[in-house]
Amino acid sequence: MITLASDFGTPYPAAMKGVMLRRTDARLVDVAHDFPRQDVRAAAFWLREVLPQFPPAVHLVVVDPGVGTDRAALAVRAGDHALVGPDNGVLVPAARELADGAGLDAFEVDDEGAASSTFHGRDVFAPAAARVHEVGVDAVSDLDGVAPTDEFVDLRFPDPAVGDDEATGEILAVDDFGNAVTNVPGGFVDGADEAAVNGERAPVAPSYAHVEAGQRLVTVGSHGNVELAVNRGRGDEAFGVAPGDAVRLET
Repeated sequence: MITLASDFGTPYPAAMKGVMLRRTDARLVDVAHDFPRQDVRAAAFWLREVLPQFPPAVHLVVVDPGVGTDRAALAVRAGDHALVGPDNGVLVPAARELADGAGLDAFEVDDEGAASSTFHGRDVFAPAAARVHEVGVDAVSDLDGVAPTDEFVDLRFPDPAVGDDEATGEILAVDDFGNAVTNVPGGFVDGADEAAVNGERAPVAPSYAHVEAGQRLVTVGSHGNVELAVNRGRGDEAFGVAPGDAVRLET
């Protein structure tokens, strides 16, 4: 199986699929192609949440604002999985999750001779993903044009400061519903009926429909972190937050 994730929209993912289908009979599964454009951190967050749900696979990821520059192309072996994409950090959070505490094996992929300097998804990463699938994850190091490396962009999400009744963190991502995901662990609001978000109080509820339509709430998302939401509305707008913003929670 090869999964595909990008910020391409359409029709570019089809070109990557065509390239791979000429090289492998692997099952191709789309993860998403509507990540926020050129937003490496947002893509890295969602991939960290989604890819561990898959059985062993090769994961092709292309969110690549540095395409055509001297940024490297990577294949990363993480447990029974491999990830292929640009060396800009987008692969690393998911790879660490997939490795489940084990180390990562990173390999630089030769991208010389790509037909286009603006579409490495088609010309570099798709062929590399197909080759990794064909030889198997354990044999990545045997591929031509692949060299082990200890140097790669290591994207890490910030840790919150959590006390007994106050936590300071950051908005990591906003999903398509407008739910604003913080980096504060959900356990912080355990047992609380209300929480103050940057000084404004809102009920703590187990899910969206536990409050009236249009009402703000603080909940714990499926990712396990505190989430700022609105029942049938947009939490990011109601709480006035965006990815990267600081957030202070008080119970």
